[in-house]
Amino acid sequence: MTTATILAKNGSNKRLDKFLSDYLEESSRDSVKKMILAGMVFVNGEKAKPSLVLQGTEKISYTINKLDKTLDHIEPEDIDLDILFEDDDIIAINKSSGITVHPGAGQKDGTLVNGLVFHFNKLSNLNGNFRPGIVHRLDKNTSGIMIIAKNNNAHAKLSSQFEKRLINKQYFAVTWGSFNNQQGEINSPISRSKKDPTSFIIDKTGKEALTNYYSKQLGGYTSEVKFEPKTGRTHQIRVHAASLGNPIFGDEKYGGGARRSKGFLPEVSKQLTLSINKLGRHALHAKKITFSHPINNKPITISADLPKELNQLINELNNLNA
Repeated sequence: MTTATILAKNGSNKRLDKFLSDYLEESSRDSVKKMILAGMVFVNGEKAKPSLVLQGTEKISYTINKLDKTLDHIEPEDIDLDILFEDDDIIAINKSSGITVHPGAGQKDGTLVNGLVFHFNKLSNLNGNFRPGIVHRLDKNTSGIMIIAKNNNAHAKLSSQFEKRLINKQYFAVTWGSFNNQQGEINSPISRSKKDPTSFIIDKTGKEALTNYYSKQLGGYTSEVKFEPKTGRTHQIRVHAASLGNPIFGDEKYGGGARRSKGFLPEVSKQLTLSINKLGRHALHAKKITFSHPINNKPITISADLPKELNQLINELNNLNA
């Protein structure tokens, strides 16, 4: 089991189950609600209901059971999939925000994998029984392109391309503030936080992490940014953006949540908070990927349009001038 304690500093006026499911990105709101009802969550040292509305000052302790590795079955679920490309060896999925990629601690259904095993008869199993076809992953609240392997040969060759940094990935993001330089490279090692096992930090003893970025101002308070990660660390773009003082808009875990709206003129703070709450996610989207087909070696570029909620956000923020 994993036990941790966090402060609900970004949870003001949010229900406990909503706040914790946003924070625990590998767990759905339903699984978090079950954790709370099972007595695995304490608020200021006391058991609480999922519907508890937080003030933002509480100390929340939670315990997550590790996934039962003896289980060998994933329940197929008829989950809608936005398929961008498919042949005999690979599938390209445009993952929507809010869906977890694969079963994990406290969640065994409702994931992308549950949908994959429903729609496809054969997927690779190099990553084990609970991650069929999964070559790489996206955070729950990050939308965009994922490449799925139908067989182990394709999976192994795609993994090799990722390891050798031969795959080019491009992400679109909206971040807070303006960048000191319109383009640059972030070269900052990353490691898991010892205080919070669900978060990552810049750490000179951590794993190498490289990200290129290209930014332009969006309205008076935010920026549109193209990120091109050269390594594939967990939460890499989110941690790197925050390290520059420009966290991803809506990213509560790394300082980009509604608290960031304070300190501006009242009408500006109101609009920024409204935009974050309406968005309901962090503004990060895997927009384009270029790689060599694992079987025929032909170059492939696949793109995924921005989802409607991000286009709406851009329009709102573009009209908010300093």
